[in-house]
Amino acid sequence: MEHLKNYINGELVEPISRRYLDNYEPATGRVYSYVPDSDERDVEFAVSAAEKAFPAWSVTPAQERARFLLHIADLITQNLDFLAHAESIDSGKPLSLAKSMDIPRAASNFSFFASAILHFASEAHTMEDTVLNYTLRKPIGIAGCISPWNLPLYLFTWKIAPALAAGNCVIGKPSEITPMTAYLFSKLCQEADLPAGVLSIVHGVGSKAGAAISRHPKIGAISFTGGTKTGSEIARVAAPLFKKLSLELGGKNPVLIFADCDYSTMLETTVRSAFTNQGQICLCGSRVFIQRSLYEKFKADFVARAKKLNVGDPLLEGVDQGALISQAHKAKILSYIELAKQEGGRILCGGGEVKLSGRCQDGSFIAPTVIEGPSYDCRTNQEEIFGPVVTIMPFDTEEEVLQYANSTPYGLASILWTGDLTRAHRVANQLQSGIVWVNCWMVRDLRTPFGGMKQSGIGR
Repeated sequence: MEHLKNYINGELVEPISRRYLDNYEPATGRVYSYVPDSDERDVEFAVSAAEKAFPAWSVTPAQERARFLLHIADLITQNLDFLAHAESIDSGKPLSLAKSMDIPRAASNFSFFASAILHFASEAHTMEDTVLNYTLRKPIGIAGCISPWNLPLYLFTWKIAPALAAGNCVIGKPSEITPMTAYLFSKLCQEADLPAGVLSIVHGVGSKAGAAISRHPKIGAISFTGGTKTGSEIARVAAPLFKKLSLELGGKNPVLIFADCDYSTMLETTVRSAFTNQGQICLCGSRVFIQRSLYEKFKADFVARAKKLNVGDPLLEGVDQGALISQAHKAKILSYIELAKQEGGRILCGGGEVKLSGRCQDGSFIAPTVIEGPSYDCRTNQEEIFGPVVTIMPFDTEEEVLQYANSTPYGLASILWTGDLTRAHRVANQLQSGIVWVNCWMVRDLRTPFGGMKQSGIGR
């Protein structure tokens, strides 16, 4: 069984402790590799390498930095099938999803920022014939990039690429639950001859490796995607050190459906926004509010579509929904389904485990679940569940649905469906979300800022 390694100073190295963690395949529940259990000594090693690399990397011409990034993007594309297969095993998501979204977007992250750094323009302001004021934007130094388990390579590269393009060195920590694609990515960086120390990848748990990155005085910026509780702790540690912070945290995203929407497009997209990646995307729409005149039709069609989703071995063709990340996460989601019942919810479909035979008989699978009835302010509708569980309820007026939508402590994303352009702008302006998709979902332009409001994070 393979022992993964850290990537530090251009080399693949064992953790200093020589200790490893079990890495489970979600679809089978079995250990299939071992992950370095790194600690502050490994982080210190990475910081030392970055300190040596930064003076040269920070003044490397933008065209040359872009060349490295484009080479890495090409290598990701060339190895798409291999990386997608590894990600499907590591995370439990359908192989088709890894091929169509995760790995292509990881390559796009590098190619986009390689181009963006070549077109960067800074500000200059003249004071008539006396003074010229100009702004110099320089790399910070060392950035710590800590990424989550649900979109392993996609979100990891989204953090790393812009930091490298801007001339920073990076110490990245992928999730210890889904480390494989980050490990394979480090080999691609070696193949691209990325200068030693410019990027280090330190594997391990958040309480050791992640905490060491957050508190290290020589790491000047932290980018973290994950739970609000962990983000709060990172902010507490980093604030006295005056680190720059970008925190993308939890979400409980509303979907607002007005009766004048493009119904067929809305229905297809709402199914995707609810259940893609087993609902384990922080941008999934987990609270669906439907204008009353459309409610009964939508309920019938949405439930019918959810029942048709194929839950199965993520490596097989035709599978719509794969495995949840772990047995513990499955238990959490099932507990929320029981809570929904106690809070007056009615299970319209799903609501329990899916038992598979053969290779996946011990995997973590839950049927797509639609719940009707719980109050908008109950725990089921206020707390992040992060699984294939969606609540639906009707509304009558804009004021009412805005109250429902804005009622949670989160404000990451919203989805709005209407054919009325004036309403689209009016309602979007009143939604307390960092991003509002109108008549679409998961359409991303990397030129626009991204991040949440309220407890969904800070920084863009």
